[in-house]
Amino acid sequence: MKKRTLVTMLAATVAVAGLAGCSSSQTEETAAATEAAAEAGEEAAEEPAEEAGEEAAAPAADGELIRVGIINNDPNESGYRTANDADLKAMFTEENGYDASFAYSLKNDEQITAAQKFIQDEVDYLLLSAADTSGWDSVLQDAQNAGIGVILFDRTIDASEDLYLASIVSDMEKEGETAVNWLEEQGLEEYNIIHIQGVMGSAAQQGRTGALDAKVAEADNWNLVTQQTAEWNSEKAQQIVQSVIDSGTEFNVIYAENDDMAKGAVAALDKANISHGVDKDVIIMGFDCNKWALEELLAGNWNYDGQCNPFQASYIDEVIKKVEAGEELTEKTIILDEVGFDARTITAEDVEQYGI
Repeated sequence: MKKRTLVTMLAATVAVAGLAGCSSSQTEETAAATEAAAEAGEEAAEEPAEEAGEEAAAPAADGELIRVGIINNDPNESGYRTANDADLKAMFTEENGYDASFAYSLKNDEQITAAQKFIQDEVDYLLLSAADTSGWDSVLQDAQNAGIGVILFDRTIDASEDLYLASIVSDMEKEGETAVNWLEEQGLEEYNIIHIQGVMGSAAQQGRTGALDAKVAEADNWNLVTQQTAEWNSEKAQQIVQSVIDSGTEFNVIYAENDDMAKGAVAALDKANISHGVDKDVIIMGFDCNKWALEELLAGNWNYDGQCNPFQASYIDEVIKKVEAGEELTEKTIILDEVGFDARTITAEDVEQYGI
């Protein structure tokens, strides 16, 4: 679509915040496409940010390819991110009418540099999963001035809604609240919690941390033994928990903000022969619902896992198609449906349906 047409659309779009329900799992067809994309796009997933922006040679059957620049976190960060990246690669293909370039980083400044390059390359749309919620106003303004539509996915940012077309995200605050409410229902006499945080400043970290911080502040029997970031990394999480074990400090809950960090925490417990899971010494909590993590719940080795839905590409595609067709966007914010799983009630069917 012509840039001047997009600018007109941006000016005419009514920003109405709303909720859109979605399936919490992929269809069989989407799952197959995602798996194929993950295998076929393995090399592309490792493409550095500075190589982003290359044009595809073949045009779409009905006209020029829509050029999208996709900025995401490192696909090796977690199982969630791998699934998210594969989902995007399965959707944004030449067969579907797109010329897609990818850039990856866990650092906000590197993502901003990649965004500036995509703007210089005159992509039609900039798709963004921001490493940090702040610092994006000037980049988004530059994109808007250039007639480039910005669509947020996975994570929110602190910027005016006028600077982007739509935001397709999880409700990270609700994820945190659901997890903390579940933990409160366990009825422990005292909560001594090892809190392992994700990358500081990210929407996921802020939402999952905020709910726990609020509960600790209001309840006398909720204590943070330690609160440290492992930056979504399993080995760093293991080191944090090992340090607490070595100090001799008592704890009975590990609240890890993703599955990989929960896995690292459990490795430290196993090394020290500390029991964990259902009716054991330490409650284990994770997020993202990797299939292997849900299997740990099913086996009773973990206690809770909060869903974070990585399958957002179809929603982004729908937004782009509406803009390309000249339709008005009536929803500025699309919230993905998500749930939390308890080891006492999870089923094998849940693992198959919701595991990523």
